[in-house]
Amino acid sequence: MIYHHNRFTFKATATAEQREAALASLRNQGESIDAVTRYVVGRDIGGEFEYGAVFVLQDLDGYWEYLMAPSHAHTDRIGLPLLESFVSYDTTDSDDPDIARKITDLHTRRYAGDPALTELVANLPSYTGSGAPTPANPGSAYQPTEPLSP
Repeated sequence: MIYHHNRFTFKATATAEQREAALASLRNQGESIDAVTRYVVGRDIGGEFEYGAVFVLQDLDGYWEYLMAPSHAHTDRIGLPLLESFVSYDTTDSDDPDIARKITDLHTRRYAGDPALTELVANLPSYTGSGAPTPANPGSAYQPTEPLSP
């Protein structure tokens, strides 16, 4: 099981309508992506971020389905430009010693196939986490060492 976490704070310039549209789009991801078994979208309590979302995925195949879903792409396009700070990370009960690299490979593969997304992510004022590109190479976390299979 993989729990994919997103925590974020909107820019001060984001309107109430833009914020609600982005949050509604995140909720739509939870409802519309078959690979998501459970999700929550809401206020981030006790941290440095305003909001958070968690999407529960069964495995790497489900993670790839989640990443590539049209509803996820929609959230990226309308939400990322509104963010001041963003962190994404994963919690898993997998005993696969390579699970972190495999998750990073999925993100790298997604960036490689979507230059517009790569630009949106590169332009975030602050982004860290499992899917974050490195500062030295903002379009890719790193080059996979073996062929990717979701």
